Amino acid sequence: MKRSMGMMAGALAALAQMTPLAASAQVAEPPKTVRPDQLAFRDLYKELVETNTTLSAGSCTAAAEAMGARLRAAGYGAEDVKVVVADGHPKEGSLTAVLKGTDPKSKPMLLLAHIDVVEANRADWTRDPFKLVEENGYFFGRGTSDDKAQAAIWVDSLVRLKKEGFKPRRDIKMALTCGEESEAYNGIEDLVKNHRPLVDAEFALNEGANGLLDEHDRPVVLEVQAGEKVYQDFTLTVTNPGGHSSRPTPTNAIYQLSAALTRIGAYAFPPRFNDATRGYFTQMQARVPAAQAAAMKALIADINDPAALKTVTADPMWNSVLRTTCVATMVKAGHAPNALPQRAEANVNCRILPGEPIESVRAKLVELAADPAVAVTLAHEAKPASPPPPLTPMIMGPIQKEAAKLWPGVPIVPILLTGATDGVHTNAAGIPTYGVSGLFGGSDGDGIHGLNERIRVKSLYDGRDFLYALIKDYAGGK
Repeated sequence: MKRSMGMMAGALAALAQMTPLAASAQVAEPPKTVRPDQLAFRDLYKELVETNTTLSAGSCTAAAEAMGARLRAAGYGAEDVKVVVADGHPKEGSLTAVLKGTDPKSKPMLLLAHIDVVEANRADWTRDPFKLVEENGYFFGRGTSDDKAQAAIWVDSLVRLKKEGFKPRRDIKMALTCGEESEAYNGIEDLVKNHRPLVDAEFALNEGANGLLDEHDRPVVLEVQAGEKVYQDFTLTVTNPGGHSSRPTPTNAIYQLSAALTRIGAYAFPPRFNDATRGYFTQMQARVPAAQAAAMKALIADINDPAALKTVTADPMWNSVLRTTCVATMVKAGHAPNALPQRAEANVNCRILPGEPIESVRAKLVELAADPAVAVTLAHEAKPASPPPPLTPMIMGPIQKEAAKLWPGVPIVPILLTGATDGVHTNAAGIPTYGVSGLFGGSDGDGIHGLNERIRVKSLYDGRDFLYALIKDYAGGK
């Protein structure tokens, strides 16, 4: 999960201002009882966590094959369970599966998760990162949360549905992919481009949103993610003939680049609402101080209200979800201390609102640079961009229904992700993708991408129950 604030973003950042949170708590009350079906799930989860899927030393293909074997053992046919391995990427295989529906007119749904994990050095960890350890009410290990929790729940849910004899109205598809945590290869991108029938769906459920616990281990808010900003780096380059530093000339690559960056830094892209951000600022009015609540209300009435905009965007996270942002992150210039610079180069990192064309952002940077000597180019291949998926009653109704059973009274807050998940590829491919997990954690991110990654045992089991019920609601049937 590539996120700008780790696991807990958006709603969590704001709520942390009002709720005293345990920043590094690693003790949680375990479930009062553990059901037999939860123990069976724990075994599946353990196998997935303990299968190393790092880029350097692991194999997503091995994990995909192990989970596929569990599905086949539950009664799925070979035609319904496929391990897809791309040429040149033998260890980066993906698993796809389908539980066929009874109504061919009903469009499929897709359960999406990635099974690759961030690198983990055993010497730095308190426990072996590739052994599932249950301790102090937590499961510890690399991937226990990101993203093998949801991946294991998806496999387990398909196993349970098959064993129950559940007949969904629509096809329930699943894709466990590799490459979300690295740039070498991306499994869902490959599936969408080259194996579309395996993943094509009316909508998808994915990672990207969780829940927040207070310092007493009580649920505070449940996120639903709808849309994510697009990551794009731009390179600004100025070249000059150079010369001896004892004979300065009117043009200087460093000065020209600096002036362009100053103009870019002073510019704020216009604010814009979508379903997620409008819903977020509506929900948050009851959960922030009065002055901020009033500003949010005024902003929803008029997004260009200058006073309201000033108050809300004073918070960097709130500013980020309201507009495209571009910021200089790296500068490189000159070749010798006694020579005029022949070249000056800067990286400008932009996080672009979904649906805003990347070329329009590049054109704005050219305009702001206001100097034909400053070339503005894409630093890497353009990421896919698409409008944010709508938060319709069809999507939100089942979430509200099932969340109320497990966490009555806990508000459901929509968010726009400022980082990125594999949903950027499915959304761009025309498959509206929503981040929803029902997995609650602390405000510190529970070690995701860092040391001693963990997830609360009760959170995992509750999230499993929540997602299983949600799948059945969306799928229909009996």
